[in-house]
Amino acid sequence: MTKRILAAALLAASLCGSAAAQDNTNVQFKLYGFVRNLFVADSRESVYGTGDFFYYVPKDRKMVDGVDLNSQMNYSFAALTSRIGLDVLGYQVNGWSVNGKLEADFYAGVSGVTGTATLRLRQAFMTLAKDNISIKAGQAWHPMAADMPHIFSLNTGAPFGPFSRTPEIVADWGLGSGFSLTTAAIWQMQYTSAGPNGASADYIKYSGIPEIYLGLNYKDGGFVGRAGVDLLSIRPRHLDATGTKKVSDRITTFSPFLYAEYTKGLFSVKGKTIFAQAGEHMNLNGGYGVSSIGSDGTWYYTPTRNSSSWVSLTYGKKVQGVLFAGYVRNFGTAKELVGPLYFSKNSFSNMNRMFRVTPEIMYNWGKVTLGLEYELTGVQYGSFGLGDDHGLATHDLHWVCNNRLQAMLRYTF
Repeated sequence: MTKRILAAALLAASLCGSAAAQDNTNVQFKLYGFVRNLFVADSRESVYGTGDFFYYVPKDRKMVDGVDLNSQMNYSFAALTSRIGLDVLGYQVNGWSVNGKLEADFYAGVSGVTGTATLRLRQAFMTLAKDNISIKAGQAWHPMAADMPHIFSLNTGAPFGPFSRTPEIVADWGLGSGFSLTTAAIWQMQYTSAGPNGASADYIKYSGIPEIYLGLNYKDGGFVGRAGVDLLSIRPRHLDATGTKKVSDRITTFSPFLYAEYTKGLFSVKGKTIFAQAGEHMNLNGGYGVSSIGSDGTWYYTPTRNSSSWVSLTYGKKVQGVLFAGYVRNFGTAKELVGPLYFSKNSFSNMNRMFRVTPEIMYNWGKVTLGLEYELTGVQYGSFGLGDDHGLATHDLHWVCNNRLQAMLRYTF
């Protein structure tokens, strides 16, 4: 079935290319992708994405008769993260340059290590550019997630930095002297907010306000810098518990971030930091909870505050060495909680802080890349006791660590 879908897509691209060429001879179709095999071994039961390859956090201790049941070695091996994409370039209309991208991979359809990977949409967007204005519309990387560390891990540093591909409209405005302004209106799809009904896009659906991003960029030679803020306003409930009365629930959060990158010769260093209110819709460790209840039944909310940062260094071309380090600190909610705390589905609310260190080496043999990586992730868990009414566990603090060894073999075309 997948072969038929791919064949039909390539045929359609060929036919469309012939038709488009009659209107504009500069249109080009570029097929790209890679076949990627990953092997991972972990020293501990953990929270993963599909196929156990998108690593989040090690699980807390589960003690039975003095034995930690989550201290368990496990491993996985698969090629389900292979990818295929199509770039459509070169079309011009009324002075506007119009390009498009359609990208898919085989990451869906697997539960744990069971199932058959199926084709899923990864990115699908068009761009329009003229003079100093560039507009992107479709499903693409969230503006705060687009700049990634050098590592080949599928998580690309998450949850130490934002990770989200989502429907959006992004406009970049050139200001001159290396500066540009980015504005974006963003929706939720795969990466969604937590809430009373679990992780769902319904909370933004009934909000009436898209997620808004505003950022300032600077580029000069080998340096790139960005500063921005993300605003999200959602309605966790639009009806009360009986489903017969409208309520005015709403929570609005602000999350500023900074990013810097410097490249010279074979050396490159990148770093990103974000102070997020909630942030679970970007795969960060966060959420929000009920802080008070109004006389009309409306719930009022308070977000968690989370500091997440990473730095990444690499050197080399044929043989590349990479070092990644990340740190997360949970500061709890701004106000006291009187009701439930809705937290990221990929983490645990009793997490106090977290770190990760990842050294890796890659060997590039033409279009073939071999990589070996060691990833140490530690989480400080705790329990909620007297005085922990701000959603921050401060009792019985203890560290739990996972050692992950990952190998990659990739052919890029």
